[in-house]
Amino acid sequence: MQAFSELDKKDFPKKGGVLFVGSLSIRGWRTIAADFPEFHTINRGFGGSHLEDVNFYAPQIVFPYKPKLIVLYAGENDLTAGKSIETVFNDFKKFVALVHQHLPKSRLIVVSAKLSPALREFASKFQELNRLMKNEVADDKRSFFVDVCMPMLDTKGEPKQEIFQNDRLHLNAEGYKIWRETLYQPLKKGLKGSFR
Repeated sequence: MQAFSELDKKDFPKKGGVLFVGSLSIRGWRTIAADFPEFHTINRGFGGSHLEDVNFYAPQIVFPYKPKLIVLYAGENDLTAGKSIETVFNDFKKFVALVHQHLPKSRLIVVSAKLSPALREFASKFQELNRLMKNEVADDKRSFFVDVCMPMLDTKGEPKQEIFQNDRLHLNAEGYKIWRETLYQPLKKGLKGSFR
């Protein structure tokens, strides 16, 4: 948080941009600006974060930027740490409510939990959380669920090994290329207005 504060002091992001927030999968996306050159992007991902952490720090790393669009990726760390699906889903609903309360004009893209080779045992929990999040925002014109998990699977339904780093957990450049391709059109829609 201190690092983000220092960045803001030096060059506060202009309002109306695209804010990426969440866990290390966001923080590690070093090429966000280059991948979406036509959008003004802000990366406020932080490693190891849970949804409750994103909620807690939202007054510092979400609300002040008044983004036109927020891209959220979180929940994976929560489940692997032993939290129940119900707890994680409730934290997710709290984040959506906070965004709608403090940034009523902002749009929200919810990125699905991904499945990595290192976390194969959590597949069913990730799938259930994704289902709940997708259903939660299905009728919300200000929010949209994007499934990045399916494009990351091979023909057998297993995570593609070649899109992950050696730890078999975090994405490499090829993995982020899939995310870029999957998110591009939803980003354009969200910046234009309603997703539907």
